[in-house]
Amino acid sequence: MTTETHKHTIERRESEVRSYCRSFDTVFTRASGSSLFDADGHEYTDFLAGCSSLNYGHNDPDMKAALIEHIAADGIAHGLDMITDTKAAFMRAFEEIVLEPRGMDHKIMMVGPTGTNAVEAALKIARKTTGRRNVVAFTNGFHGMTLGALALTGNAGKRAGSGGVSLNDVTRLPYEGTMEGVDTLAFARDMLSNPSSGIDAPAAFILETVQGEGGLNAVSKEWLQGISALAKEHGALLIVDDIQAGIGRTGGFFSFDDFGVEPDIVTMAKSLSGMGLPFAAVLLKPELDVWKPAEHNGTFRGNTHAFVTARVALEKFWKDDTFRTEVADKAQVLERRLGEIAQMVPGSRLKGRGMMRGIDVGSGDLAGAICAEAFRNGLVIETSGAEDEVVKVLAPLTTPMEQFEKGLDTLEAAVRASTQMSIAAE
Repeated sequence: MTTETHKHTIERRESEVRSYCRSFDTVFTRASGSSLFDADGHEYTDFLAGCSSLNYGHNDPDMKAALIEHIAADGIAHGLDMITDTKAAFMRAFEEIVLEPRGMDHKIMMVGPTGTNAVEAALKIARKTTGRRNVVAFTNGFHGMTLGALALTGNAGKRAGSGGVSLNDVTRLPYEGTMEGVDTLAFARDMLSNPSSGIDAPAAFILETVQGEGGLNAVSKEWLQGISALAKEHGALLIVDDIQAGIGRTGGFFSFDDFGVEPDIVTMAKSLSGMGLPFAAVLLKPELDVWKPAEHNGTFRGNTHAFVTARVALEKFWKDDTFRTEVADKAQVLERRLGEIAQMVPGSRLKGRGMMRGIDVGSGDLAGAICAEAFRNGLVIETSGAEDEVVKVLAPLTTPMEQFEKGLDTLEAAVRASTQMSIAAE
């Protein structure tokens, strides 16, 4: 079938809820590393990486080989939450490579395959163990699209998808840096210590250390430590949503590595599988593991194929500091280049941390025009923020430096062209 036939099929039959295909109007057919290829033979550099689901790039050869071997040997494809050799091997690797070096004794809870299910499970366990209902979330946060997670999410457009169902039992406080001239940590402390503030005693605080969909706002070490202390002071749990900011995206395996805090609960998904397979999990301190068997249930608790690739990812990239050092070097290049590019747009500013960076250009229209121009020239990149005003770089962490620099060149050219057109239009 032709490219136009494929497009027509999607437009005719797929729900209007589809989104990314509206920005990237082509038919993708294969992918390798940091490159996507379409039906017409065009190559695109991928600076979206499945919204950070492909931190190790497309079709990593070692993960692919292990998965093909598993399938060819009639390895288990679906096992509910039964004991399998692949599941045990993944959990041993996670224990030895991730948890033990950090002194973490967290249990691993397998949940449904998406990040929002991990958040739902985290909310349940926080409320179950504390006996409280209220959860403190933060402005600009995004935690998922199912109703419990959506109640935590700040974006008005996303919340409108609830169809008018009440999104309750959440208190929203300002994230660090979101109120000019206001110490938001002191504000949170004052609100929670004031018995007349109207805030019910919280079961938990939940936050992203870098807000992926919220515009790449990033917390400082001091602020995160302050929120952690505040949670303890008020008998609440600290939940870090590491679904987009984790697995190396902001530097360490966890986004809170080197921040001097140990969350009570961590939600994980996206790049946890290593190569884009659906896989989500919740890490929880042992004393919080009070579930009765099947109390949080699901047919797809754990993904056996993902266990295979996730184990390979851990063993390949996280057994020593080599990969982390490479990511840090690339992050320095990204910070420098985006800083230079930001100077081309009056009033713009650099946001984010590590390899989760972007430029706030102050306008959703301009950011959209930049991304569209970049795509016309072979770069897949998207926006984020309350008004889609941030051009967000989420390149695979394994992108070769030459391709990485070339992609940034394409972005720079798109910013220059779009800014000039915007100024001319004024």
